[in-house]
Amino acid sequence: MTANGVVGYELSTDPDRLDVELVHHWLSTDAFWALGRSLDTVRRAVRGSLNFAVHEAAGPQVAYARVVTDRATFAWLCDVYVAPEHRGKGLGTWLAGAVRDHLAPYRLKRVLLSTLDAHEVYAKAGFVPFPHPENLMLLNPAQGGDTQQN
Repeated sequence: MTANGVVGYELSTDPDRLDVELVHHWLSTDAFWALGRSLDTVRRAVRGSLNFAVHEAAGPQVAYARVVTDRATFAWLCDVYVAPEHRGKGLGTWLAGAVRDHLAPYRLKRVLLSTLDAHEVYAKAGFVPFPHPENLMLLNPAQGGDTQQN
């Protein structure tokens, strides 16, 4: 899939257009939720996900998002990142909307995400606060069950 939605940019789900090393750099050095993430971890995450990349129309990749889904009932939108020099142009909102539209034919019961500071971006794409957050549970086996977010 390739789509245009913001002038001068195009969105693609073509794995051959995804710059995994660049995504790794962004996530491991600038994304607070993924600081220090290894290239191997990013590669494995990419392989197991539906990936979205935003490119300048005739140039490099400038944004990324991935979705973990069974394509039947559930999806998790994560690792949404827009390069600093391209922020403020509506790319995050466009990317979230494109993910929503791409997932629509699957008729999923729930698409979740977690955000610390971009609620307005996701609200424009139709996301709302989880109605009963007290119903959610977290298991973090990588940290011995520690539920502290990092």
